[in-house]
Amino acid sequence: MKIDYFQALKHSQNAMGAWILHGQEPLLEQNLLDQFRKYWQNQEIERQRYDIHNVNDWKQVFQALNSLSLFSQALGIEVHSHIKPDAQALKQLKLFIQDPQQNTLVIVMPKQDSAGLKSSLFKTVEANGVVVSLNLPYEKDQQKILELEAKKVDIQLDQTAWQWLLEHHEHNLLAAKNSLIRVSDTFPEHKNISIAELLNCLQDQSRYSIYDLSDALLKADFHQSIKIYQYLVAADEPMSLILWLLNKEMRLLMQIFEDPQSVTQLGIWQNKVRLYQQAVQRFSPQTFLRWPTLLLQVDLAIKGYSKHPAHLTVLQIIAILCGKPLFN
Repeated sequence: MKIDYFQALKHSQNAMGAWILHGQEPLLEQNLLDQFRKYWQNQEIERQRYDIHNVNDWKQVFQALNSLSLFSQALGIEVHSHIKPDAQALKQLKLFIQDPQQNTLVIVMPKQDSAGLKSSLFKTVEANGVVVSLNLPYEKDQQKILELEAKKVDIQLDQTAWQWLLEHHEHNLLAAKNSLIRVSDTFPEHKNISIAELLNCLQDQSRYSIYDLSDALLKADFHQSIKIYQYLVAADEPMSLILWLLNKEMRLLMQIFEDPQSVTQLGIWQNKVRLYQQAVQRFSPQTFLRWPTLLLQVDLAIKGYSKHPAHLTVLQIIAILCGKPLFN
């Protein structure tokens, strides 16, 4: 079945079977995955994560589901992929869906075009599992999400402040959420935030944005990329937001490398298509294989699971994207 984000939040608290999350809203993806992880932790369900680099990696996913460890009664498996399974893996997926037992398989994919939504993978899961679209094209739904985030930090914005917040962040919900946290920290005694207070807090920190970093990276301007990154760090831009940007750009480049014709179907602004096409040409297939590992290193460091500083890996990623790798 197909459900929206709000329905998924309710159902994910006791989810089993196969799920697909697809879209371009990292905040929605983050919130849903947090719900899954919380449920698995409370139920003492073992969680495993797999990043699919090529179609053969799907074998590892189904091997895990078919061979529970001695200490696990059930598994919660996250699969992050822009590559759909082949016929053999789809056969394994259908067998799993017929008898998932207590296991849950959550497949996280980028935004899909109409052909992607009609693929065998989506049709299989839609028939016997759950497909969730992580896209919110309407401003009223975007504001509803952010109102829930504001409630978590115990603030409320005036209506004009909501409109400015969304426009300021070009409707990027994760960036807007992080600004809500910043506003809450800036005005700890205020519960109702006016447009004046919001402008005061955010406009002074808008010399560079993560979108400026995106442009510099695509142009391979190493000096400017480092300059913008250092500014974002000094302005206390959350590292999770910087990671989101790097993850988005790297996954787009990987998708374009896999299928050059897809560049017009990935939601890329027309004036940036040429930049992405030129950027892809800077990298070899071997370079792309390293990217998911680097992104995972930053993610683990941000969450406190790694002693390796996230800052150093981000610098390494910036250098690679600009065609100036720091290490061989």
